[in-house]
Amino acid sequence: MSIVGTLINVILHLDKYLNVILQNYGIWTYAIIFLIIFCETGLVITPFLPGDSILFAAGALAAMGSIDIFILFIVFYIAAVVGDTVNYFIGKKIGNKILEKEDIKYINKEYLNKAHRFYEKNGSMTIVLGRFIPIIRTFVPFVAGIGEMNYFQFIVYNVMGGFVWVSIFLWGGFFFGDLPFIKHNFSYVLTAIIIISLIPAVVTFIKEKRNGGNNEDGIPNTET
Repeated sequence: MSIVGTLINVILHLDKYLNVILQNYGIWTYAIIFLIIFCETGLVITPFLPGDSILFAAGALAAMGSIDIFILFIVFYIAAVVGDTVNYFIGKKIGNKILEKEDIKYINKEYLNKAHRFYEKNGSMTIVLGRFIPIIRTFVPFVAGIGEMNYFQFIVYNVMGGFVWVSIFLWGGFFFGDLPFIKHNFSYVLTAIIIISLIPAVVTFIKEKRNGGNNEDGIPNTET
């Protein structure tokens, strides 16, 4: 199976994989899921990691009594906020140097441009709204750092966005994941979550095409 095929398989069957991890690693499962969320939000080279779906799947496992929901919430929340903060400072320190290179290894420059256009359109609320869009979520704090967004302003929206994002998907999995219909169609539910999460990005893409793609790709300084 190809790497892409393997990744898709893991995302669609996260409940089973998380169960296996829990059985094999016990309390270390918390550290593993912390690392996944931290990397997905904190490193621009790992936007492919499953954020929304792992939150929902972990919440569903917690509903079955396999893992503690409150510890999960704390772990996911800290990972989300710390991840975005690290990503912001990476963008602030070396973002411009990275963008100066024509060919950026391991980083898709088009994703950066899309995150920038999303940021231009929504301003500071992008830090919150971007949480709900896969891939864009990973690049938004990086773009904010490059644009030298005021750190206090960033951390306020970061804390708020992380709380809303984790609450919706984790508690959504906890309250609905144990329902018979959800349990028997879990892979379809995760697929639906991914598709719904991508809708804002698709709408933005369509609007750009209709407008002739006239948005600039540069990343100017933001207001402080």
